[in-house]
Amino acid sequence: MIKIIVSTNRRNSISKQIASQYLEILQTLNQEAEIIDLMDLPHDFIFTALYEHNGKNKEFNQVHHQVQEGKKFVFIVPEYNGSFPGILKSFIDGMSYPNTFRNKKCALVGLSSGIGGGGIALSHLTDIFHYLGMHVLANKPKLAKIEENMSDNLLTNRFYIDLLQTQAEMLIDF
Repeated sequence: MIKIIVSTNRRNSISKQIASQYLEILQTLNQEAEIIDLMDLPHDFIFTALYEHNGKNKEFNQVHHQVQEGKKFVFIVPEYNGSFPGILKSFIDGMSYPNTFRNKKCALVGLSSGIGGGGIALSHLTDIFHYLGMHVLANKPKLAKIEENMSDNLLTNRFYIDLLQTQAEMLIDF
């Protein structure tokens, strides 16, 4: 099963909307997938589930188990202040090192309101995943000016949709 990670804890995020569309793409390719939304993390997990508290937060442990059982991931990554959201880094830090992501595979999708499409954020995240031993698919769509390419909470830019479709097909074969 492919795990799609909504990499922000912002309410009503565009990342969640894109994750839902990505899920539909995977389902049309007969691929089992599920969304893990960082919005659903326990509000206190940074203080109750990391470092010396590892394994002590039951709610976070459930998410941790969901991630551990995954073999392939898609991270929908919004650009925040020139990188990715801090909640995503905390989430990664809460996973067991080094085994949660080692020798697993992922695809990254960048989103931004500006013209970069989250390219720098994806670069930062790629470095972290390489450090953790995760294999990152080279095809990384960067969806720039994202709000201008959506209508009624759906991605409407045909080129962007095709990029996601191509990436999903590559991830399945990866």
